[in-house]
Amino acid sequence: MWRLFYNILLLALSPLIVAILLAKPRCRPGLPQRLGLEEGSFGLFRLFGFSEQNKQNKPDQPNKPNQPVIWIHAVSLGEVVAVTPLVKELHSRHPAYRLVVSTVTETGREAVEQRLAGVAEHCYAPLDFPWVVSRFIERLQPTLYLFVETELWPNLLWQLRRHRVPTALVNGRLSSRSFARQQWAPVRSFYRTMLQTLSLCLMQSDRDVDRIVALGAEATRVRRTGNIKFDQPIPSVAESDMTRVHLGLQDTEQLFVAGSTHPGEEEILVECYRALVAHCPSAVLLLAPRHIERAESVEAMIRAQGLAAQRRSTIGQAGVLHAAGPRVVVLDSRGELAAIYREAVVAFVGGTLVPVGGHNLLEPAQWAKPVLFGRYTDHCAEIADLLLQAEGGRRVFQAEELTQQVVTLFSDREERERMGRSARQVVEQNQGALQRTLEAIDRLLTPRQGISGSSLADRSLPLVAGR
Repeated sequence: MWRLFYNILLLALSPLIVAILLAKPRCRPGLPQRLGLEEGSFGLFRLFGFSEQNKQNKPDQPNKPNQPVIWIHAVSLGEVVAVTPLVKELHSRHPAYRLVVSTVTETGREAVEQRLAGVAEHCYAPLDFPWVVSRFIERLQPTLYLFVETELWPNLLWQLRRHRVPTALVNGRLSSRSFARQQWAPVRSFYRTMLQTLSLCLMQSDRDVDRIVALGAEATRVRRTGNIKFDQPIPSVAESDMTRVHLGLQDTEQLFVAGSTHPGEEEILVECYRALVAHCPSAVLLLAPRHIERAESVEAMIRAQGLAAQRRSTIGQAGVLHAAGPRVVVLDSRGELAAIYREAVVAFVGGTLVPVGGHNLLEPAQWAKPVLFGRYTDHCAEIADLLLQAEGGRRVFQAEELTQQVVTLFSDREERERMGRSARQVVEQNQGALQRTLEAIDRLLTPRQGISGSSLADRSLPLVAGR
């Protein structure tokens, strides 16, 4: 019943779904592939700005004989970053397998191609129409499907179950908002039909374990493995080619980094920076919008506030004047933020002053930087709590409080170094999730390399039960 109802609703909404995806620049390039069409084949798609960059080495080509496929789905940039160490370890442990990582957005594709070159192939995830999903699975012929942080797509999971492909949720979490929405009995019943298709649910926290079991996942197939973001390797300066010179910083200048920011936060941060400069004239603010396509509008806002602004991409270019004095650098390049935190005196992580739910609090923490964030941390609640308990991070509720904390930390080197050490200890003391996750996946793959998907799907899973 639920499958019929879902697909009727999906068909009714399909024009709206496609229109919304067309309206999002980040989602346009992969749309033809997501619809199961040959990218670049239709003038309409070219009219909307699609490219043909994925026509070569397309991972939805029929699988090579005797080369089983592990399909990993990571929605966008954040999920790709989180799952990169896992994919690399799978490649090392199971070299006979072909690894394919799917994303929804262009930023996700770029992250896969940058971080997993030579390790995994990229494709865009199919939209959840039954005929598209079925065609994709038949062509890719996955042996195992892994997906990150609760990307539940009903037709995909049902079709994988029909094809007897085992599925595992990796680094799973359920936000309070999502869990609250799913408490209505019909919705919970619908979710149960999806969750009971899963072979493994590897969750970040006890809270996530309790929630996914309450929604209908079989308790014997749920395990708390922890958050694999704690196991992210620290990016080296050589890998990122990022130094103070690349940011246009003078020896005496001090950097305040605000990462993964959203509209409504940037204005607050610019006002905070204005107050900071009055106390610390050598301070420079680096704003890193979560979506870099907003860089132009962010730069315009900064200039409208009467402050100098400079794009990261223009620093060092011939003919471009080198900015000096109080200014805001707008990060308009991808893949550099994690390394830039190394140069920060104080770090703020966005998506927390506005109701987004927060982004990666661990990126500055792993560099031993004091971490500031707002009240909205539902997407990273456990990490926020750990940082607060260890006094490596501070929560701010108002613009004035943010300004006070930033000014205080810039003027108190001993305190910010103490906070930074505490933040780094949080990272070090909570590592191990990657190894636990790999061990759970190995139980599906290791005993018989090249084992068929149907045999994998039929295996019992009591060994990975519990917390």
